[in-house]
Amino acid sequence: MQKIADKDLLDQFKVNPQVGFKLIVNAFQERVYWQIRRMTRNHEHAEDIMQNVFIKAWKALPNFKAESAIYSWLYRIAYNETITFLNKENKNPTLTLDDSIIESGANVNGKDFSSEEISEILMNAIATLPEKQAQIFQLKYFEDLKYQEISDLLGTSVGGLKASYHIAVKKIETFIQAL
Repeated sequence: MQKIADKDLLDQFKVNPQVGFKLIVNAFQERVYWQIRRMTRNHEHAEDIMQNVFIKAWKALPNFKAESAIYSWLYRIAYNETITFLNKENKNPTLTLDDSIIESGANVNGKDFSSEEISEILMNAIATLPEKQAQIFQLKYFEDLKYQEISDLLGTSVGGLKASYHIAVKKIETFIQAL
């Protein structure tokens, strides 16, 4: 599917809200789903939260000022909804690794690990990070966002993000080397 520019999506929403919103959902639902899924580690919860995200987006879209990208706006809604859900469930947000990232086993410190074990190791390493560092790591590593995009999403400086990301990477490396 060809990527549609935010401006075109918003213009379509103004002309025909139902069609425009369907285009927005189609354009972003997979990214929003995986963002939530990495935090909840549960398909059903991710589906439920994603539904709430798009309901909130539908209600708020007429007032959307386009000061940020649509995905940035949806990401913030998804993040807040997920944190609210996790707080209600009394769970800590955790991240999971996409199956596509690690396709085969590896050798770490002379030990052989399957792809599932590597995924679990990485999840455990990320779970040791402070929430903000884990969030920055996820956006950079999994979402492959540029530092400026992350800065816009989180409202923090690019320099601070770079430092936080590199500290997170070092902590993860240290965690893995300790195995």
